[in-house]
Amino acid sequence: MSTKIKKWVRAALVRAIKTFAQTVASLITVGGIIQETDWELAISAGAVAFVYSLLTSVAGIPEAKE
Repeated sequence: MSTKIKKWVRAALVRAIKTFAQTVASLITVGGIIQETDWELAISAGAVAFVYSLLTSVAGIPEAKE
């Protein structure tokens, strides 16, 4: 695997993981109790955001440009 591809994969995964975390965090209501959070919904929404982030990275990712 070339260095360019490794750099792109790493940057795309970092971006997707951050997107996942941001999505899950956004579904935790302000002032809400952790036990009241619908974790199934939060994780599934995060997973969808993760996939979308990877797909949009195919079009180009500034972090991987030299």
